[in-house]
Amino acid sequence: MLPTMLTNLLGRFAAACEPGAGSSGGFFGFPTWYKHLEGTRDIAGKCSVVFAGPEDIGKILLAVVEILLRIAALVAVGFVIYGGFQYILSQGEPDRARAARGTIINSLIGVVIALIATAVVTYIVKWIVI
Repeated sequence: MLPTMLTNLLGRFAAACEPGAGSSGGFFGFPTWYKHLEGTRDIAGKCSVVFAGPEDIGKILLAVVEILLRIAALVAVGFVIYGGFQYILSQGEPDRARAARGTIINSLIGVVIALIATAVVTYIVKWIVI
């Protein structure tokens, strides 16, 4: 019963039928959560995503992790901008300028970690899926 329900749910996402359709991204260029799943077309041209079993749950989870890591990178970039505003608004006060530099440095470390983690997850996905 559960695979039938998942197949019906996934059948609503027609982009998975096209080769590499989910890789170009959906909302704001983020990958879609179903990008690694296989899709089929029937005679009428209707597309449906094929849920093959438990191994597809791992593919969906990897896609979700990739999306979350990209969001983390964007949040870290936002904190770099926030730290820059803090630094500008510190007006030479040493304590506020030090706190702003700390925010900038920590957020840059976060950007680097998020980018490396996204690259590792993308590599693992390509290694597992292909």
